[in-house]
Amino acid sequence: MKNNAVLIICLLVSCFIDGQSLVTYPAPGGYPANKDFTVRVRSPGQKWQDISVYLVKVDLVKDARHSPQNSSMAYFDFSGTVEVAVTYNKGPVRLARIRPLSYDLPSVVKGNTISFLLSQPRKLSVEVNGDIFHNLQLLANPIETARPNPADSNVIYYGPGIHQVGTVKIAAGKTVYIAGGAIVQGQLLASHVENVHILGRGILYQSPVRLANPANAAAGRPGAAPSQRERRFRNDALTVEFSKNVEINGLIVVPNSYSVLVGQSEQVIIRNLSSFSAGGNNDGIDVFCSSGVAIENVFMRNSDDCIAIYGHRWAYYGNTKNVTVRNSILWADVAHPILIGTHGDPNRPDTLDSLRFSNIEILDHNEAQVNYQGCMSINAGDDNMIRNVRFENFHIEDIREGQLVNLRVMYNKKYNTTPGRAIEDIYFKNISYNGTHANLSVIAGYDDATRGIKHVVFENLRINGNLISDTMPGKPAWFQTSDMARFYVGEHVEGVSFLPPAEATATAVESNQ
Repeated sequence: MKNNAVLIICLLVSCFIDGQSLVTYPAPGGYPANKDFTVRVRSPGQKWQDISVYLVKVDLVKDARHSPQNSSMAYFDFSGTVEVAVTYNKGPVRLARIRPLSYDLPSVVKGNTISFLLSQPRKLSVEVNGDIFHNLQLLANPIETARPNPADSNVIYYGPGIHQVGTVKIAAGKTVYIAGGAIVQGQLLASHVENVHILGRGILYQSPVRLANPANAAAGRPGAAPSQRERRFRNDALTVEFSKNVEINGLIVVPNSYSVLVGQSEQVIIRNLSSFSAGGNNDGIDVFCSSGVAIENVFMRNSDDCIAIYGHRWAYYGNTKNVTVRNSILWADVAHPILIGTHGDPNRPDTLDSLRFSNIEILDHNEAQVNYQGCMSINAGDDNMIRNVRFENFHIEDIREGQLVNLRVMYNKKYNTTPGRAIEDIYFKNISYNGTHANLSVIAGYDDATRGIKHVVFENLRINGNLISDTMPGKPAWFQTSDMARFYVGEHVEGVSFLPPAEATATAVESNQ
């Protein structure tokens, strides 16, 4: 009897684990669908499950104008191993590509179906016949480990379905949960609060595309805190301002403006967020005058800067420090994947200090305006001092148009009232670019030693597999190393060096710790 009881318990545990190894979320009736792809998934040996495919807009710029395109997005959760089958419904598959390319995911094409295995959570772009605009963004997430109790009075719970909520102002200590299979149309605002959590697997939706069946809109779970409408000077999807200890985790955001704005806040965590935008100034995550911000495992495909870190703007004042971005995928259909600087407060100059970017995949950068280029861009304006910035372990694919690096103390008359103050102690380590479309990168100060750039180190910079270093073989003696990388190092710049991995000194590394 005892052995039988143990066996029953083991079987129950096994069933529970098997049941949690793959979680799919049927879309609500009337959701914005895209029929370009059919997606099915299964645990090995199990029954195939259909995955809902959503319409998201991405930005094709034509003649300097936004031209939103119908792209596809699908999501599910899993652990262990999962089989994926993606069927292209518009015709034959002549060429299939799964990005990021550095993942090197094997796939099999049979007819018009692309099949592959996943053994860990991944965020992917599945592209057919070279089409990067009408592609499938596939978000294979980890299993949720903790879901709040819908009956908890401190939880604002949006279950599967469509919810039109306006602006929801989140009180201190509250948790907002958007379940998988839910679409919440509106704005979430955490202002002057502490200890707020915004979680889930669902979609926060602000796209100008109307939901197919607004009659399905629901007010939310009975007993949840009511939505509050208020006039805001912006309409960003998620706003965290003048707040502390805020977590955003697991959501998909389709914004009309920024996906996330963090203003004058502390200890903010943004994790496992995905974002798709196609309008003017539709940034991804913008951080103003904040400290202790961690951004992890995000997928940002945006029609303006994917990640922007600033000083003062609007009602936000103070320095920005201790910001980390890691394990993320950035795709800028317009403007920068990463931008630091630009905005500041000449009356009380800001310092942007201790910024870290690591394990980043850049899938694209497309910007025709030379003043707004740079996959990794530091532009000090408005008397900003920017220092102690580290970029490490970057894979940059063949961007359409732009620069790899743009470091400038500058004066942009559109946004600044004064030039920047300085850029100092910038470290690039293990940066690789494979492609042919990158323009000339720029490193340039503004006028003199007080508005210049100092101490920029590139360790293990590789362009199309070639190591760029001060001791590289074949470099003509009369060339600067920067010439070999197609980097222009201008005036008022001191201490730029290109090192192979073996020559990176402990002192140089420690200066950026």
